[in-house]
Amino acid sequence: MFSAARRTALRGAAAGSSLLRPCSASVVNGFSPSLGPAAALRRLLSSLAVLEQRDGKLNHGSLSAITAAKKLGGPIHAFVAGGNIKSVAEEAAKVDGVEKIIAVDNAAYERGLPENYAPLLVENIKKGGYTHVLVGHTAFGKGLFPRVAALLDSQQISDITAIESENTFVRPIYAGNAIATVESSDAIKIITIRGTAFAAAEVAGGSAAVEDGVDPKVESTTEWVSEDLAKSDRPDLATAGRVVSGGRGLKSKADFDKVMLPLADALGAAVGASRAAVDSGYADNSLQVGQTGKVVAPQLYLAVGISGAIQHLAGMKDSKVIAAINKDPDAPIFQVADVGLVGDLFEKVPELTEKLKSA
Repeated sequence: MFSAARRTALRGAAAGSSLLRPCSASVVNGFSPSLGPAAALRRLLSSLAVLEQRDGKLNHGSLSAITAAKKLGGPIHAFVAGGNIKSVAEEAAKVDGVEKIIAVDNAAYERGLPENYAPLLVENIKKGGYTHVLVGHTAFGKGLFPRVAALLDSQQISDITAIESENTFVRPIYAGNAIATVESSDAIKIITIRGTAFAAAEVAGGSAAVEDGVDPKVESTTEWVSEDLAKSDRPDLATAGRVVSGGRGLKSKADFDKVMLPLADALGAAVGASRAAVDSGYADNSLQVGQTGKVVAPQLYLAVGISGAIQHLAGMKDSKVIAAINKDPDAPIFQVADVGLVGDLFEKVPELTEKLKSA
């Protein structure tokens, strides 16, 4: 159930039906016109965009939070923490529209562990008096922001795709089959944004000041042990302009690699996979596209041997052009595909790969 602090309108995506709850005409965006502009100005809007970094390099995908903050209006500050982040802060300072970069240079925050990162962020939110705090709906954001929201006694607004006003946000629910318009009356809005809905802000034209943030030096109850990252020379799946994804129809890991990797190289594309392919061991879980994997929106998405379950569609249906190859003409993927080819993928994909190489 939604809290009493929120009014929600749900629109059925397929039927287009709506359930609207009337609101008082005397209140607009949280302000009463009878109080006049002076009262409204007492609550100035300001946003803090939380940026991600790794090993002293800025995650450019996290700059989507700044793009979303620009749609709110008001001054925008950005926050970054970790070890040796001077170069990260200086690069972020070049983003147009950002007034200040708040940086905390402490290796204790390098891995973004929410146990000590959340208290750090909360202290800086309180010091800055921000009304909106935004981060990408990534593993980092999804791990951190629930703790931040709890510490600030606010209800998190997750995975938004549009901003209607400073209080009202749009987000998909039920695997994208319905759209919720959520209005929040919390003093501080804690928001995660869908990166595919907001383009990353360009690192150009800005000259923000870099300021040291407050560091409460909270000890983490969690110890970072190690990580095992899948390395690839191909484009990053989350930000690639072209993605080729394989599904259960590829039958084995050997066939997945034999069919999909040459195709990806011929197109200069990133490689993805359906949950069924990942669960079957055909591909690493870092390649999973879908509701419980990565959400992508490339210029071209080519689905090979993927039936098109709703869980998978939730992660790629915003792609600009969707192409599908499947031997089942009734596969659900063809209902969303712009271009479809019915045939045996073990014949059609190698043929397509050869034609792309020769072209």
